[in-house]
Amino acid sequence: MISIFWPLITLVAITGFIWILMYVRRITEIARNNIDPQSLATSELARSKLKDVSAADNFSNLLETPVLFYAICLSLFVTHEVTQPQLFLAWIYVALRALHSLVHVTYNNVVHRWAVYVLSTICLFVMWVLFALSLLGRHIS
Repeated sequence: MISIFWPLITLVAITGFIWILMYVRRITEIARNNIDPQSLATSELARSKLKDVSAADNFSNLLETPVLFYAICLSLFVTHEVTQPQLFLAWIYVALRALHSLVHVTYNNVVHRWAVYVLSTICLFVMWVLFALSLLGRHIS
């Protein structure tokens, strides 16, 4: 069921949008404050010189647990285990990650961001548990 690729593609699009936002904000801040780009050679230096790092932080977040999302989507497809519940959970995960990004790059309330992160991660782990159970069911049959 190739429909599992649409949530995956959507999350890649969100990641791409955040990447663009990160560089727009970073280049704008560098130009506005006349910061020497070489003075940002490491993430530690960048944090000490730049005020707005929320998009960069969010971009990093989109390359952490989402790796497990990409892996489960591909695993579901390869093993022909894409089900309606899995597809539903995939879309919920992507929606929660989009909400997490929105919170992170706008008003950045840590409690709200954390709550959405926890919900998305639970959703992701439920996908993995369901996948494991489906494989186990195949093995037992």
